[in-house]
Amino acid sequence: MHSDSSDIRKSVRKYFMIGAVLYAFTVITVAANQVQLALPFAVTVALIIAVSKGSMVASVFMHLSHEKRWVYGALLLTVAFFLVLMAVPIFTTMDTIGTPIVREAPAGGGHEGH
Repeated sequence: MHSDSSDIRKSVRKYFMIGAVLYAFTVITVAANQVQLALPFAVTVALIIAVSKGSMVASVFMHLSHEKRWVYGALLLTVAFFLVLMAVPIFTTMDTIGTPIVREAPAGGGHEGH
């Protein structure tokens, strides 16, 4: 495997750029924590930053950007399992759909004597 010096410089430059962006996102994470955002918005911002940082690390440093077929296969499998798990609660109640709910009258004639 032979690489010329210009390819190596491009790779090193790309790694330093991704490192700088990861550092910037870390600073943004700390700043977002200091702002005291509302909880739903804070969680959304934190998840966006975490997904961005994770995808950069996975695609560049773990070289997953060259493994598109495997990544898309794993993503489709994850979506399939997610849909199955989201449907489980629906499947557990499907046998009771259309069945009237019968409530028993309280013991003692309908009212309690204190």
